[in-house]
Amino acid sequence: MQKITPFLWFNDNAEEAAKFYISIFKNSSIVRTMPGPNGKVMGISFLLDGQEFQALNGGPQFKFTEAISLFVNAETQHEIDDLWDKLSEGGEQSRCGWLKDKFGLSWQVVPPHLGKLLGDKDPLKSQRVLAAMMKMDKIIIQDLVDAYHQI
Repeated sequence: MQKITPFLWFNDNAEEAAKFYISIFKNSSIVRTMPGPNGKVMGISFLLDGQEFQALNGGPQFKFTEAISLFVNAETQHEIDDLWDKLSEGGEQSRCGWLKDKFGLSWQVVPPHLGKLLGDKDPLKSQRVLAAMMKMDKIIIQDLVDAYHQI
């Protein structure tokens, strides 16, 4: 059992959200559901790429904000493109790899080596990468690499 599990509060569409998310990520599934009134699901446990999540249909009093997001390491440009398109469908695309899905949950879709480029010991290289990223919505790996190697 994993020690820390993200818990997501939805108004009344936790099951729809869980099914949407598991359709996007490999190694994902519904683990169990908790019945609620009138045959509707009250809570749901699901795995996204092996990571467990809990979701609740808790009502409209709480909304997602950008104060928390799900950070997704996408190894290739193809994976970034695919996740970006699927997760942002019906939602809202933002800057620097951030988006909101159709449920209002924020995601960051980034290549894992972005941190290495941004943390380079040469401040000119890392500043060029940061400047390039700040102009992007969806992250374009080649543009980051070009900025890093720019002379």
